[in-house]
Amino acid sequence: MYGDASNKLILDSKRTLSLDHLPPYQSSLITSIIREIRSLTNDTHTLLTTAGPDFIPSQDPGTACQLLIHHLCRVRNKRCLMAYHRLRAQRIAQLCWEGIEVEETRRANWSPEEGEYGRRYNELLAGYKGQWTDVDLTGSLEPPRELFVDVRVLRDAGEIQTEYGVITLTKNSQFFVRQGDVERLIQQGYLQKLD
Repeated sequence: MYGDASNKLILDSKRTLSLDHLPPYQSSLITSIIREIRSLTNDTHTLLTTAGPDFIPSQDPGTACQLLIHHLCRVRNKRCLMAYHRLRAQRIAQLCWEGIEVEETRRANWSPEEGEYGRRYNELLAGYKGQWTDVDLTGSLEPPRELFVDVRVLRDAGEIQTEYGVITLTKNSQFFVRQGDVERLIQQGYLQKLD
């Protein structure tokens, strides 16, 4: 039935909205949708060729109806493909803005094109952030409740420069630091904010 594959793709997209990561790219489903679009295009071309150059829809409503259904199915399939890819592109951009380093296990779920998009988006974002070195554009938009926070180091992060000097972040150590100095490391998963 026309549109079944694109319906599955949209259901997968809805499921993606509730996940914190991107599920595997649906390449086989997308390939079948593209085949269906090409088949509908070929069928439309055949119908128009059979009807001839002097085709008048009001004189042959059956053919006109078939042409309309083929057109609407093609348009719907294309819109579903665009919505699916737009959602995935937005999620990749969101990961880049949040500064979350995407490990290889997550990238395995991406298509090669999505990997290239993520890499180039990160490059553009780094160039954009480079103009504003004194402002963290990816920081939280909510003002902090406290100026200083207790943090525990989850992974070795090396030395960081703060307003009050250099801090060496070694695993399982604990610090009382200015939140603005470590907010990015908390987002990246190096530090855990303690209550």
